[in-house]
Amino acid sequence: MNKIIPLEQAAKLVASGSTLGLGGMTLYRRPVAFVQALLGTGVTDLTLISLTCGFESDLLVGARRVGRVRTCYFGLEAFGLAPMFTEQATAGRVEVIEETEASLAFGLRATLARVGFMPSLAWLGTDLLRARPDVKTVQDPYSSREYIAFPALRADVMVIHAPVADQLGNTQVYGNLALDRELALAADQVIITAERVVDRLAGPLELAGVGVDFVVEAPRGAWPTSCYPDYPLDGDELLDYVEACSSGRFDAYLERFLDRSTTENRVAR
Repeated sequence: MNKIIPLEQAAKLVASGSTLGLGGMTLYRRPVAFVQALLGTGVTDLTLISLTCGFESDLLVGARRVGRVRTCYFGLEAFGLAPMFTEQATAGRVEVIEETEASLAFGLRATLARVGFMPSLAWLGTDLLRARPDVKTVQDPYSSREYIAFPALRADVMVIHAPVADQLGNTQVYGNLALDRELALAADQVIITAERVVDRLAGPLELAGVGVDFVVEAPRGAWPTSCYPDYPLDGDELLDYVEACSSGRFDAYLERFLDRSTTENRVAR
């Protein structure tokens, strides 16, 4: 069946207080156009979950739409710290739930296995349990060995940006998977935004349409982050963002960003 819907309709699927998963990695293939549309709604108190959070997540944090963050990295790579996350987290306005690659991976694995937790050796002998008192230990009933019991992780809505998808939700990301496949499998609803939507993809497929609920055509939908092989990241725009935030002009930047045409102005740039 045809799963294509408009971007604005897709953004309305995210409710206040829900957990939003964002695909991509650091500064590549981030669902920026979706976040832009989401900022046009009244959604608040989101929990963000992602392997890494970047530009698009910082916009949501700066706009005070995020209550808590679950990620093992939040930044802009060579462009420095994520300015609004750094400011809001330091001021205690956003809760940081400490995660590592291991805790995210095992939490997702527990969800995929349909169990409440997944045992692991990770975090044993560290102080991370002091930062996460909700993470418990369990005893192996066969060997009496102690393990960390990472609680299951899930998202209400998972959004992934891709170079190409078809109207059934079959998706190609050309090998840059990050944790997109696992997060999609652990989400109640999955939205694909794509540079191009075609009638049918023959393969190879990194994401199968059977687990995708909706597809949105969003040309240059990752800008100013990159989307291989269509375009590289826009370093000038990221520098403009960092400079605006550093000089207390985030609100002005956000207003300009939201007013910018999703397609025409991005292409013109």
